[in-house]
Amino acid sequence: MPYMKDEMKKKDSDRLDEMKQEINEAISAEDESKAAESSDNDTDTKSSDENNDAVADADKALADAQEQFKRLQADFVNFRRRSNQEKAEISNVILQGFVKDMLPILDNFERAVAAEGDDNALKEGVKMIFTQFNEVLVKNGLEVIKTEGEKFDPNFHQAVMRVEDAEKEDNTIDQELQKGYMVKGRVVRPAMVKVVSNN
Repeated sequence: MPYMKDEMKKKDSDRLDEMKQEINEAISAEDESKAAESSDNDTDTKSSDENNDAVADADKALADAQEQFKRLQADFVNFRRRSNQEKAEISNVILQGFVKDMLPILDNFERAVAAEGDDNALKEGVKMIFTQFNEVLVKNGLEVIKTEGEKFDPNFHQAVMRVEDAEKEDNTIDQELQKGYMVKGRVVRPAMVKVVSNN
């Protein structure tokens, strides 16, 4: 892909050089025709008509070159915008892969914090690490998928069990078994849930 970008830049640069040369030639032709016109004031009308035609041709070539230059500039602006969008998309995909790899560590921290034990200092240390780790992930776009009491949505939830509960509506999430996460609006891991099914 970088090769294509370099090739496009080279083509754009070549086109710019050609246009500059055409503009310079048109200006030179116009200058020459003006110089010839001023030195040949006494020449016949046929020569004057030829000079006028040459000036008109040079003006037309100059206008065409300027129009082509404007188009080339617009193409370059569009190319730069597309490149920036592609970079942002690639960055998001890489970030999502990284966060997905970190989720098992996050799960283990949650389990360690929830574990019963007498060693309060250790537990407080683990809580502090967990809090810092979680803050970094949230800062980079991590969101927890809502579950309990929500309607089951296969785009965000993975049903692993069905339970009957007459007090709850069908297709409602009864319990979260494993948290689900999104990064910048995209699901990295769906939440594993128990779903109410009263049928």
